[in-house]
Amino acid sequence: MAAIVALMGLLFARTITRPVLHLLKGAREVGRGNLEYRIESGAKDEIGQLGGAFNDMTGNLRLSLGALQESEAKYRNLTESLEELIYRADPETFVATYVNSTVEKIFGYTVEEFLGDSSLWESAIHPEDKERVFAWFTEATRKMESGAIEYRIIRKDKTVRWVEDHPGWEKDQQGNAISLNGVLSDITGRKQADEMLRKSEEKYRAVVETSVDGVISVDLQKKISVWNKGAERVFRFTEEEMLGQSLMKIVPERYKKEKEKGFVEFLKSGTGPVIGKTLEIQGLRKDGTEIPVELSISSKRDNETHIATAIVRDISDRKQAEKEKENLQNQLIQVQKMETIGTLAGGIAHDFNNLLFPIMGHTELLLMDTPDDSPFRGDLNQINTASLRARDLVKQILTFARQNSSELILMKMKPIVKEALRLIRSTISTTIEIKQDINPDGCIIKADPTQIHQIVMNLTTNAYHAMEETGGELRVGLKEIEIGEQDMLSKNMEPGIYACLSIADTGIGMNKELIEKIFDPFFTTKESGKGTGMGLSVVHGIVNKMGGSIRVYSEPGKGSEFYVYFPVEKNSSEEHGVQPKEPVPCGNEQILLVDDKEAILTIEKQMLERLGYQVTSRNSSLEALEAFRANPDKFDLIITDMQMPNMPGDKLSAELIKILPDIPILLCTGFSETMSEEKAASLGIKGLLLKPIVMRDLSQKIREVLDKK
Repeated sequence: MAAIVALMGLLFARTITRPVLHLLKGAREVGRGNLEYRIESGAKDEIGQLGGAFNDMTGNLRLSLGALQESEAKYRNLTESLEELIYRADPETFVATYVNSTVEKIFGYTVEEFLGDSSLWESAIHPEDKERVFAWFTEATRKMESGAIEYRIIRKDKTVRWVEDHPGWEKDQQGNAISLNGVLSDITGRKQADEMLRKSEEKYRAVVETSVDGVISVDLQKKISVWNKGAERVFRFTEEEMLGQSLMKIVPERYKKEKEKGFVEFLKSGTGPVIGKTLEIQGLRKDGTEIPVELSISSKRDNETHIATAIVRDISDRKQAEKEKENLQNQLIQVQKMETIGTLAGGIAHDFNNLLFPIMGHTELLLMDTPDDSPFRGDLNQINTASLRARDLVKQILTFARQNSSELILMKMKPIVKEALRLIRSTISTTIEIKQDINPDGCIIKADPTQIHQIVMNLTTNAYHAMEETGGELRVGLKEIEIGEQDMLSKNMEPGIYACLSIADTGIGMNKELIEKIFDPFFTTKESGKGTGMGLSVVHGIVNKMGGSIRVYSEPGKGSEFYVYFPVEKNSSEEHGVQPKEPVPCGNEQILLVDDKEAILTIEKQMLERLGYQVTSRNSSLEALEAFRANPDKFDLIITDMQMPNMPGDKLSAELIKILPDIPILLCTGFSETMSEEKAASLGIKGLLLKPIVMRDLSQKIREVLDKK
């Protein structure tokens, strides 16, 4: 019985314990991670059901683990493919517990190297940034706040890189940090770009601020956003005064409406008639003055809106230079005109003097033959006076054209001033009254009468022009005054007695700036055709050369007064101006007279014969040469014209001197640019006479030459 019981117990044990042992083994295999292990049990009892449930559990675990492994693989592939470094670290020690493979790209260390050295992250932080970084992380951990920080790291190869760290904290249910998770990006390229941009901006700013031109930018609201030092210099507004202000603040009022309209259109389309072009406009300064500026405008797009930047240059100096250049060109034209006038004056002088010579000569002879009580004597004197004035007029023309030197003589100013006033009276409007206050005595100066005449004419003509439209009063005065050491008006003056010529008008007057310019050559306020700008300049030059001075007093609307001071000759008296005439010297020598103009030849022969000379006349230089060659000893003197056909007077003189070297020769000319006293003397010619020649001058020159012989 006992044996049966024992056998049954053994069978029961095997039936019960074997499945249990299988279950235990399966649990151990699953514990080892072997989810493929299955419990083989076909029993339908509880043990069999437990085995089936165990197999189902391991199957589900296999599925879940597979899904988890697949998810982890996807996550790992994702993190490993990122350019950013993904990390997990201890929130207290900041020691990394996980990093993706990007750590090698950024730090230069492998994952194993980085995780294997707990101090590697700390040591990689740039020494200059380390204190700042740890302070930031400590504060961020305390507040449990996410954020971002930029700092430098030193890679394994010792190169420096910039990184941007975005840490975050994983918390437990109590809110305690259990992990520090973050994303770290390499921003070296961005930092380099930022640095390049910063340097570029600094360079741009330096260029803008040091530019002599104004740089002005305008934002979407048409307000000024850039205003450099150049703009300050151009418009006199500071940067503080203009930033945020409307661009119209520097636009003159009359242009604002037009510019506003154009700017609105520009903001819409980004185009306009002035974009990309350089133009000249008027700008408005802080003090309200307008200046010419050169403007170049460019545009750029900003959020679908166009912004304008302008380069502005003050061209006041350039405009002034252009104006001066234009003035110089006009002056050159005037100079060329005067050169032409000079050339024309020379030709006119020659012909006119040749016409005057017979008139003056015949008048002199008639006066010599007319009794003092003859009713014709007055008319003849008038003809003679007019002829002399005509001669002086030609001389004045030549002097003005700068082709003839002035001759200074002792003269009384009163007759010249009176004569000039008579001439000006006949040329100006009757709406202008001329008042005279002229000292009848004194005012004897050493001057060229034609130049004094020119001074009076210039000043009175200017006075007339100042009253041309409204009429007025022209006052002319002449008197002697004494100027002492303390009263000197200019450096070239000396203390003494001066003749003061005053010419005043009631015209439009002048301001101070205009007075400072009126004596400049070619300066004129008159319209084209009414003046060369040389009149007052010539007057100023003549007066200074004489040791005198000229002063001007004027105010706008109150007329002008000119005072001209001429030094009076010491110990002079009225007798200096009118010396007793000596008898005209005569003679009986033989003279060969040569001139191609028959009228001149006739009157000059009559004048010489009246003086007692024996005259042989020829109207051809070739005939004169033959007559002299035939009998050179017959003649005591040769008088020949300069400008003649076939052989001019200087060439004829040379041929005559070859025949008889000691023969005295006088050369006559109405005008010559090439002949002078010095040149005539160098040719062996004894004297030069300028037509028209009066009998006294002719006789004195003849005796001077013959008596020396």
